[in-house]
Amino acid sequence: MIRPARPDDVPVIHGMIRELAEYEKEPDAVVATERDLRTALFGPDAAVYAHVAEHTGSDGSPVAAGFALWFRNYSTWTGRHGIYLEDLYVRPELRGHGYGRALLRNLARICVERGYTRLEWSVLDWNLPAIGFYETLGSTPMDEWTVRRLDGDALAALGSEKG
Repeated sequence: MIRPARPDDVPVIHGMIRELAEYEKEPDAVVATERDLRTALFGPDAAVYAHVAEHTGSDGSPVAAGFALWFRNYSTWTGRHGIYLEDLYVRPELRGHGYGRALLRNLARICVERGYTRLEWSVLDWNLPAIGFYETLGSTPMDEWTVRRLDGDALAALGSEKG
């Protein structure tokens, strides 16, 4: 079952974000707190969304198997919104059961229903299992594009320039 995240999901989503950071070999990179996540998802200016994949636990109760965290983007070329998938994560012991595909199918449905023209995300070059999975869905790499980032001191310096 795929469902929109609820406020009581924040601790488990935050925990899975930490698990994802471990998998991506960046365990110390997560500085966001549960409070930050709660505000981003459910605060008055929320512009981030999440869906949770539920697995039935051994006791019959639902357990979070994974999540997708996303936000709307916009294409000036198509004149339409799209979805940018920030994180897709399925717990290792539950991979191969269709939860990742179900989460992406849910986001694709949102795009179709709302007239969005794109569902985009980034994947690490070394993450061959994920790349292989994404290829089975029909996604295409954007080989001519390089992701750029401005953060830390460089962001502060540019942001504080006068002019």
